[in-house]
Amino acid sequence: MSNISAGITGIHGWVPEYRLTNDELSTMVETTDEWIMQRIGIKERRILKEGATSDMGTKAVEGLLKKTGTRPEEIELIICATITSDYHFPSTANLISDKAGLINAWSFDISAACSGFVYGLQTAASFIQSGNYKKVILVGADMMSAITDYTDRTTCPLFGDAAAAVLIEPVEDGLGVRDAILQADGGGVRHLHMKAGGSLRPASHETVDAREHFVFQEGQAVFKVAVSKMADVSVEIMKRNGLKPEELSWLVPHQANMRIIEAVARRMGISREKVMINIEKYGNTTAATIPLCLWEWESQLKKGDDLILSAFGGGYTWGSLYLKWAYDGKNNNH
Repeated sequence: MSNISAGITGIHGWVPEYRLTNDELSTMVETTDEWIMQRIGIKERRILKEGATSDMGTKAVEGLLKKTGTRPEEIELIICATITSDYHFPSTANLISDKAGLINAWSFDISAACSGFVYGLQTAASFIQSGNYKKVILVGADMMSAITDYTDRTTCPLFGDAAAAVLIEPVEDGLGVRDAILQADGGGVRHLHMKAGGSLRPASHETVDAREHFVFQEGQAVFKVAVSKMADVSVEIMKRNGLKPEELSWLVPHQANMRIIEAVARRMGISREKVMINIEKYGNTTAATIPLCLWEWESQLKKGDDLILSAFGGGYTWGSLYLKWAYDGKNNNH
């Protein structure tokens, strides 16, 4: 194990201006603000009207570079966690790298759905810990409106569009990424996937007419597994690192459903005051939810704070990561 620590040294988020409210959604499908708030906890979500995932990611990266005083040519690697890539290929990270002028960086995407940021953070940390890299950017970005069926009342209230980027660098020993538990179960595909558009069912008149290029989810099945898996790995990582609930500074959960967040916090013994929650404003932005929370709470984060990041996503993918925050955020207002 390397004795080099990898930590987040800067963060910046970007969200589109357009707000799709529950009231507007109720004119599109049979639903109400009360129904959505009771079952999911989302009031509104941001929607990108022009552009693609790489455009949001580029905005987040450019803001991050400016905020941290980092030159584009200093970045050696950029990783983008996304399931709404601009194209099947090239990677969205490649496009962001080009648009943001990261001329010395190589790049790749991680496709782990809502667990993408946690998967990506552990991956980026490994590059830093190898001793061969000094500056890595991880972007969590998803334009979920591109794959959301706005005639499906069960899924269209869930998703929004956003991007957030973090700078990852070597930090003082003891800070940064301390531990991670990452897991997957491909059997979950039957409950949460996109039916067409890949090599199994390439796009055709038949798949388009059948509306198979959107998120398909069996909500109840996913809900049960998400609660148990997110809670299990979060409790396990606390035990493994001798963290008591009262010692934890923040739980940073994936923002999929308010009831899932509350259930996970209860299992961990964490009070609501220590849980970052912004699902009401942004909905489920998939790989962007966790870094979006960190961006919004940055001014409250202090050097040495103990954070647990926890996520569950399609595939299935899930994981929990223990992070010691590497800087005082109050002087880095977004």
